[in-house]
Amino acid sequence: MARPQMLKLPEVLTELGMSRAAFYRMRARGQAPRLQKLPNGQLRVRRADLDAWWEHCEQQAA
Repeated sequence: MARPQMLKLPEVLTELGMSRAAFYRMRARGQAPRLQKLPNGQLRVRRADLDAWWEHCEQQAA
C-alpha cells in the first residue's frame, strides 16, 4: 500500500496562491486544510486533505 502524498507548506501556499500569513489567518478561523505536524516540527498537508478542502470550498461557493 502506497503512503499518502504529503505536501510541504510552501508547496501548498504556491498551489493556493496565498501568503503564509493569509494561510495562518484562515487556519486560526478554522477554514484551512488540515495540517499534520511531524515529530521534527515540520508541517505537512496530505494531498487527499487538500483536495477534499478544495472540493468543500467549491461546494460552499455554489
